[in-house]
Amino acid sequence: MNGLARATVRFRPASFAGTFVALFFAATVVTACGALLQTGITAHLPPVRYAHVPVVAVADQDAHVTTGHGDDRDTDSEPLTGTPRLSTALAGRIAARPGVAAAVPDVAFPVTASAAGAVEAGPLTGRDWSARLVADPRPGAAGPAAPHPGEVVLDSATARAAHVAPGGTLTLTTPDGTARYRVAGLADAGRYGSATVWFADAQAGALSGHPGRADAIAVLARPGTAVEALAAQVRAAAGKGVTVDTGDARGAAEQPQLGSAKEMLIALGGSFGGVATATAVFVVMGTVSLAIGQRSREIALLRAVGATPRQIRRTVATEALLVAPVAGAAGIGPGVLLARWWLRQLVDRGGVPHGVELDAGWIPMAVAVGAGLVSALLAGYLAARRPARARPGQALGEAAVERRRPGVVRTVLGVAAVVGGVVLAVVAAHVTGDDAASTALGVVFSLMVGAALLGPVVAWFTSTVLGLPLRAGGVPGMLAAANARAGARRLAAAVTPIALVTAFCGTLLCMQGSITHTAARQVRAGVLADQVIGSAGPGLPAAVADRAARVPGVDAAVGVVRGGALVREGGALDSLTVLGVSGNPARLGRAVDLDVRAGSPGALTGDGSTVAVDTLLAESAHVKLGGRLTLWLDDGTRIRPRVVAVYGRGLGLGQVLMPRAAVAAHTPAAYDTQVLVRDAAGADPVAVRHRLAALGVPGMTVTDRSGYRAQNDKDLELNAWANQVMAVVLGGFAAVAAANTLVMTVLDRRREVALLRLAGATRRQVLGMLRWEALLVALGGLLVGGAIAWVTLVPVARGMTGAAPYVPPGTALGIFFGAVALALGSTLVPARFLLGTRAAAAAGPRE
Repeated sequence: MNGLARATVRFRPASFAGTFVALFFAATVVTACGALLQTGITAHLPPVRYAHVPVVAVADQDAHVTTGHGDDRDTDSEPLTGTPRLSTALAGRIAARPGVAAAVPDVAFPVTASAAGAVEAGPLTGRDWSARLVADPRPGAAGPAAPHPGEVVLDSATARAAHVAPGGTLTLTTPDGTARYRVAGLADAGRYGSATVWFADAQAGALSGHPGRADAIAVLARPGTAVEALAAQVRAAAGKGVTVDTGDARGAAEQPQLGSAKEMLIALGGSFGGVATATAVFVVMGTVSLAIGQRSREIALLRAVGATPRQIRRTVATEALLVAPVAGAAGIGPGVLLARWWLRQLVDRGGVPHGVELDAGWIPMAVAVGAGLVSALLAGYLAARRPARARPGQALGEAAVERRRPGVVRTVLGVAAVVGGVVLAVVAAHVTGDDAASTALGVVFSLMVGAALLGPVVAWFTSTVLGLPLRAGGVPGMLAAANARAGARRLAAAVTPIALVTAFCGTLLCMQGSITHTAARQVRAGVLADQVIGSAGPGLPAAVADRAARVPGVDAAVGVVRGGALVREGGALDSLTVLGVSGNPARLGRAVDLDVRAGSPGALTGDGSTVAVDTLLAESAHVKLGGRLTLWLDDGTRIRPRVVAVYGRGLGLGQVLMPRAAVAAHTPAAYDTQVLVRDAAGADPVAVRHRLAALGVPGMTVTDRSGYRAQNDKDLELNAWANQVMAVVLGGFAAVAAANTLVMTVLDRRREVALLRLAGATRRQVLGMLRWEALLVALGGLLVGGAIAWVTLVPVARGMTGAAPYVPPGTALGIFFGAVALALGSTLVPARFLLGTRAAAAAGPRE
């Protein structure tokens, strides 16, 4: 039997080449997703800035919510959307401990310089003067004198780029405003770091927009104090809510966004990887089943000459052992390259901090090879089970005629999968936000499995309906329609991968297209401002909105600061966007139309005790007008404001609306993102724009209202890109599987083509028949996949956007023509090769 298996692999290369291709790409996808998952679990960053500091104290980077009691008690943690901070007073308590030599508050905030050439030096970071000890804690180290209020110390590289020297002046923009500062001295860029501006300790906190707060507290030890002993003293002084880091954990303190990046990688590699792995297993099983099914006559002949069922199963298992490990091992390398590219793109787009390295260990590789091997073995066993168990005479009879109906077990499982997909779609229709999005792939996959298991029935139905017009289209059309109905099982093997491509790509791309389209529509309808002031740097100081409001020709100017928050929805925490607006909330309607459904934004108060929320958020969080909403702001501050208004344009404008004072103090950088300006009646827009541009704020830009839309689209860019990559990976894999299946199907029809040629069919008629069959396959797959995508999109889009799904015309046309081209190319290329063989060429006339 082993020799027979080797001979089969050798003398039927087309069938096993198709199996090899499916296993190869399956291993590639599984390895890539597994490597991202493992990277998310093990990701760490070595300390750079804190490399010489033994202990670093930071605020807890997560929000926690506890549900249940006793043994049912469960705590859910979620990384905060921003940077939590510590009180600078904690540094004094830590410094009083006996083993502590110094406790240095580390305050950091973005700064913009307006001197010529300063922008070329890159973004600047403002710090308190004491924080220089973090980079160089050596006692008595030489350096410039401490700056006084109104003075700064620059690193030497930044000073050269800004063309300033000690004693000169430099205009700097901080979250507190724009002012001129005297350069008191220069620091060694090699020792203290470049692109840094040091302010006086007494002034840095106010300029940062977070007075009395520090990003971290660096703790230096007295001689003879061990690191663990020092950490214990810091924990005792800090109390709850403070994380004390040593060793490599200091890298996470230096890069607080690492926590959210790890969660994203785990979610990407886990949830998407799970669906991708299941899809890979599904495709491999389908391909192997097709390969075994094409050899049903050989298996029946083996039974006729005395082979036992056990020998047949052993032959199939040996064939899988010969092909699967080699194909899996070959797919590991491309999988690692795909994961490395994926991670690099996430780093470039700001989703993952620089310095995180891909961890492609042996576990993802073993899972990739093992999943392919198990899938091949299982599929081979199931496909060979019926002919192996049949009596020799019965096996030959069944091999001669293709079965049209799937078995009872397959039918029951297919119906169950379809019912499960419908149930998930109903569930998605009653949830909103991330919960609705998380059900999308589950709905698609359940319906796809159901369609695959019921494939012969679906293929027979689609071929019957779509084949009716072909019967009046001449000999090729009649042959194609008859072949499609008679070979429903073979047709199902080709339709299913096309449907897989359509369903996955259509769902992912149209889901993101629906979000982008709805957000853009809400922005167009909601932003009433005639001018939008933006910034090429980190943002705009709060004073810009007040100055813009006093410009002649301006009716209203509203500063907008964007922040984030976590909201408690049931027992889980979900992220959302918070919009902080300046000025009198009652005048907000002059610049922004929120589509208020209940209450009034004019009731908002600056102390953060009130909030306006989007209708979808109000529904998912089960909060009504007058109720309380639990939020964790960017820095971890927990608030329970009262809802005073509910509005309908949250996807485009922000899901939560609060006064600026209640938001800016908790954001990573207390800058306004934009200022929305409404012109006075009769004012010349061009003249107003020129006056606004003359405000003299470094890096400021003035555009029309489309500037707000561009900024809003940028916020959705990372999510859109992630969905596009998932669509390309899953859709590309499914497209390869579809092409692979079609090629295998065509090459297996050598006898059929030869018989048609012997019966008098010309080469053109045979190609015409195959062309029409390819179109039937493409249209059938498009109809099935489109139906699955639409059933998924309707409830999910309503849950995420509150509107019907939007299908971008470019996406729809791309999927349609791509599927048609894929079916035609994968059919006609091997068909021409088949017709060029001697047997087919000699079988009949050429024309």
